[in-house]
Amino acid sequence: MVNSTNKWRGRIFRYAPLILWIAVIFTASSTVGAMNNTSRLIRPLLEWLLPNALPETITIYHGYIRKFAHFAEYAGLAFFASRAFWDSSITVLRRFWFIAAFLLVAAVASFDEYNQSFNNLRTGSFYDTLLDVAGGLTMILLLVLYKLLNRQ
Repeated sequence: MVNSTNKWRGRIFRYAPLILWIAVIFTASSTVGAMNNTSRLIRPLLEWLLPNALPETITIYHGYIRKFAHFAEYAGLAFFASRAFWDSSITVLRRFWFIAAFLLVAAVASFDEYNQSFNNLRTGSFYDTLLDVAGGLTMILLLVLYKLLNRQ
């Protein structure tokens, strides 16, 4: 009984952050993450940091921050997926955690952008999908490198 409880506790510890992060991504891809909504926070910050910048410059930087957010969101997804899969009780997930994490990142990114294409305030973009996958792949490669360097 105790072993069964520990097994479930381990699964929850591994998979809950992954599931919550996917929820964060889908929330951000709703109208909450639309440019006019993020500008309420980002624009004043940029205007404070760059008081002499033209409004067009602020808009460009805002766009760069939004694109970086794509990269960072999916790097986070790859981290949580990798973390969940490398200790999985399922042998194929444990052995090929990097492939499973990459496939999950690609699937979530594709579905996310497809879903955004139905939202009037958002646009689904193949290029954003590539940026998302690049963020995930970067994190996976960093984790592979970390694991290789810390082998004992």
